[in-house]
Amino acid sequence: MKKINIIILLVIAISFVSGVYLYSIMPDEMASHWNTQGEVDGYMTKFWGLFLMPFVSLAVFLLFLLIPKIDPLKKNIEKFREYFDWFIFLIVVFLLYIHSLSIFWNLGHSFNFSKMMIPALAVLFFAIGIILKKAKRNWFFGIRTPWTLSNDIVWEKTHQMGSRLFKLAAIIILIAIFSPKYSIWMILVPIIAITLYLIVYSYLEYRQLKK
Repeated sequence: MKKINIIILLVIAISFVSGVYLYSIMPDEMASHWNTQGEVDGYMTKFWGLFLMPFVSLAVFLLFLLIPKIDPLKKNIEKFREYFDWFIFLIVVFLLYIHSLSIFWNLGHSFNFSKMMIPALAVLFFAIGIILKKAKRNWFFGIRTPWTLSNDIVWEKTHQMGSRLFKLAAIIILIAIFSPKYSIWMILVPIIAITLYLIVYSYLEYRQLKK
């Protein structure tokens, strides 16, 4: 087994072990969802409050292990496999971070949950920007439009553009720390705008190439 996969499994194990260790001291009903203002608006039993995220992390890890084996373009995934593997690690750490915030809250530490999520989202978006620049054409990861999947040149150009835009979005999201009232819009608007722009961009690049 590769070293990075062992590290990922250790991170997932930490989340499971922490759930077992804390089970007896957690309330029967745990806060599990927060609104855009960082206020609790949802609860679940402590079993799922402690173990849902670890199970999700494990499922994500197994899914990403499967993808390179079943993708028709798996040879292309191997060309950026190191970045692909580190992206899995980043996702699992991101989920552990959310899990940790939930645990701390339910242990009685009050804070603005939404505000604490902002730096993690910014890091995630910036990392996606780095990985997109390295990604090669495949069916599961990246900016997958009919035009990027049909042509390597369109894929490369679209992902170079996507890389820059995701890094820019990360900066905008990070600025949202200073404007918590509008943080949800400073996250959603860049995501929607980037998605729509890249769809149109890939189409225009494909059209230009065909000309």
